[in-house]
Amino acid sequence: MKLEEITRPVAEELEEFNHFFRSAMRSKVAFVDLIARYIIRQKGKRIRPALVLLTAKACGMVNDSTYRGASLVEILHTATLIHDDVVDDADTRRGLASINAVWKNKIAVLMGDYMLAKGLLLSLDHNDFQFLKITSDAVRRMSEAEILQIAKSRDLDIDEATYLKIISDKTASLLSTCCQIGGASVTHDEEMLRRLKEFGENIGMVFQIRDDLLDYTGRKSITGKPTGLDMKEKKLTLPLIHSFSNAPHGRTRAILRIIKNGSSKKELQSIVEFAHEFGGIDYTTRKAELYSNLALEAIEPLPESPSKEALRGFVGFVLERSK
Repeated sequence: MKLEEITRPVAEELEEFNHFFRSAMRSKVAFVDLIARYIIRQKGKRIRPALVLLTAKACGMVNDSTYRGASLVEILHTATLIHDDVVDDADTRRGLASINAVWKNKIAVLMGDYMLAKGLLLSLDHNDFQFLKITSDAVRRMSEAEILQIAKSRDLDIDEATYLKIISDKTASLLSTCCQIGGASVTHDEEMLRRLKEFGENIGMVFQIRDDLLDYTGRKSITGKPTGLDMKEKKLTLPLIHSFSNAPHGRTRAILRIIKNGSSKKELQSIVEFAHEFGGIDYTTRKAELYSNLALEAIEPLPESPSKEALRGFVGFVLERSK
């Protein structure tokens, strides 16, 4: 299924969300409001609010609490992206100049802080305390994972268990948050909420594993060869981690040396070939399929509906995406 088909059951609700989100971002300070409107122009695919709305509609009726939850998630996600752009010294975000590129780092950091505060107040003003508990835990997990990944990248020392923990906390936690909040906005059924959390966690794992796999099989440059973005940033992901466990020690050391000292296009291609030769690509593909099956199993007991079918379609979309 294409993303437009997946979001069709909540197309009207997404339009309503857009109005709600714009209203939630407003500031009485003209300069802050100017930057907020610029951020809104950078909107992406709205995957996270769509997940909130779909999980809510799969369990009940979308309401104002659902829109607040979707806005909280999108505000939180956008704030982390603004801070990430500062850390990474990124010049663009979704085809437009990043906040730090236009208004410099200090404004960007403060704007990210402003958005976090807006998200918290949005929930506090309406007593959405469960939303705050869910999102606070996600922010903690994301922060710890980012720091752990930086520490491991310095030493190029990471095993599969650590890799899985990092992507669970860094990526899967936010998608899990979306699904929990969507469900919590319409039901108090603990078993249903547990299943939605499990669905989001597993689909988040698929999302990140597939993203890491695309460094080896997709996202090609104008030369027709994989870009190897993570390899350039000295991040070891599952295709290499698994290959290291199968390869002779000498070959592993040679690949680590290339990553540590910087990679030319030819060397990047040799890393890709290494991951193919020692089973890293196939293993990573199977791992993504495993988590996708777990995601599907988690929502199986939900009542049949267009929204549930869309959630199934989202699993396939994430598993098969090529960019």
